[in-house]
Amino acid sequence: MSRAALLVLADGRFPAGGHAHSGGAEAAVRAGRVHDAAGLESFCRGRLHTAGLVAAGLAAAAALGLDPVELDAAADARTPSAALRAAARRLGRQLLRAARATWPSPELAELAAAFPRGAHQPIVLGVTARAAGLAPVDAAHVAAYESVGGPATATVRLLGLDPFEASGVLARLAPELDAVAEAAAAAAAAARRDGTTALPAASSPLLDIAAEAHATWPVRLFAS
Repeated sequence: MSRAALLVLADGRFPAGGHAHSGGAEAAVRAGRVHDAAGLESFCRGRLHTAGLVAAGLAAAAALGLDPVELDAAADARTPSAALRAAARRLGRQLLRAARATWPSPELAELAAAFPRGAHQPIVLGVTARAAGLAPVDAAHVAAYESVGGPATATVRLLGLDPFEASGVLARLAPELDAVAEAAAAAAAAARRDGTTALPAASSPLLDIAAEAHATWPVRLFAS
């Protein structure tokens, strides 16, 4: 296992397309649910324990070697919003392009052939982590961090929030992020034995509703 590879994959400069997505923060800001650091922390905490946990479980399972086709179907079942499903596949397609250039592997090539229009991003993330020699819990950590790191970065742009405050939010969430990643990795191990129904299926209806509304906006700063 390479800790350096983990840093490369988790680095915001890795060209995976995440900079174009706010993780629901743009809709939350417009609705007035996020207007300062305290609101950002609340939003990120909720996202971490729902969408973040689900993504981390899927990524860990893919890194463990579970069938990506089955995992992609499980991701669809856990993503009721059509807008979020489309965003996840766009992100997956972009991540796969970057991953194949960085860590070429037969598994990544097979994934590209199986999903020419893009697999769900957490599935691609897990297969990428596997190609990079990372453990399932590493993939879970990256997915969990992305679930809060994206909204934090977006809120700095949307509100002009002090970047130091946004970083403080992420630092305060670090123990919970670790717990979510560990739980996701444990669920992935269970899924290896019991199937994808063992993976987390936490819901966040407000994120789904906001994503559908956001997709109809004529002017928006972020794709999702």
